[in-house]
Amino acid sequence: MNQLRYNTAFSFLYRFTCLFLYQNKNMEIKDARFVISNTDVSKCPNHSMPEYAFIGRSNVGKSSLINLLMNRTNLAKTSSTPGKTQLINHFIVNNSWHLVDLPGYGYAKVAKSKQATFAHIITDYLTKREQLTNLFVLVDCRHEPQKADLEFFEYLERSEIPFSIIFTKVDKLTPTKLEANLAFYSAELLKQWEELPPIFACSALKRTGREEVLDYIDSINKKL
Repeated sequence: MNQLRYNTAFSFLYRFTCLFLYQNKNMEIKDARFVISNTDVSKCPNHSMPEYAFIGRSNVGKSSLINLLMNRTNLAKTSSTPGKTQLINHFIVNNSWHLVDLPGYGYAKVAKSKQATFAHIITDYLTKREQLTNLFVLVDCRHEPQKADLEFFEYLERSEIPFSIIFTKVDKLTPTKLEANLAFYSAELLKQWEELPPIFACSALKRTGREEVLDYIDSINKKL
């Protein structure tokens, strides 16, 4: 690995985290309610509010993270079985923006035909939903860059879909190992890109990273 590229990647991560940590805006979640689930993007809610969608490979901890962000225990249904999210799930937050829970991509214990259906649902939402403001792509911090993730990032870039990366399950690693993994992952991305998308590190168990993600959403909402 190029050491300079490695150090540059981690330095970026550190500065980005500090930027949101010390803004200290702390968006308050006053209300979060389920709205609708469906498989057809044309049947998504008709509104002009911004939407922030969450997606990731199966078993990345997406439902747990959503519950953390919304400060709820069961808003999004968690399961030990991968591939449980099979619909476009809309939640309205503070009556001002929508959180969207999308089906996972990559490996799941479902039939290949159903995986193809998930891919169609995801593609339709990402390319046709005008309200989509930012897509949060969840990545398990314990793993090296996976082919499915890298290909998905490339697709988002080609399609000009704004996205951020959330590394999940950071409590599973020591601080030193976490630092090394995130820097390595970022260095891999910098082989293809001139700069990194916004990056966050979260743990649903330790409740870390929540304020940073919410502050980022709040900062975007204030510019709309």
